[in-house]
Amino acid sequence: MNSRAAPRRSVVANTIYGLLNPIPFGFFVAALVFDIIYARTAEVLWGKGAAWLIAFGLLFAVVPRLVNLAQVWITSRQTATRADKLDFWLNLFAIVAAIINAFVHSRDAYGVVPASVWLSACTVILLAIGHIVMGMRPASGVRP
Repeated sequence: MNSRAAPRRSVVANTIYGLLNPIPFGFFVAALVFDIIYARTAEVLWGKGAAWLIAFGLLFAVVPRLVNLAQVWITSRQTATRADKLDFWLNLFAIVAAIINAFVHSRDAYGVVPASVWLSACTVILLAIGHIVMGMRPASGVRP
């Protein structure tokens, strides 16, 4: 009889992930708001503020994504659900969109406007869908 215990996720990793995962979403939503204001007013302050918010959002997005990468694809590969994997990919695509948006914000003056708003909206929508998917998954231990 082979009774292997199911691998458990690290409490420390779950705590770090739970603390840091919502922070980038706030930065990216604020960047979207700043981008919309910049598109409406052409006041340089809003464009530069959005660029800084995207940079900080990307900095805070690194650690939770590394924890999620380890939990979904390495340590808990057998117990990871489709919702976990979908959330991972949505967050990865959102980070790629944010990186492209950071490069768009390096342009001069009003040249950032149409692309920055769309990339910020895409980032926020992908992250929001990921949060919705994770919120709608069944609780662990409960069979549907």
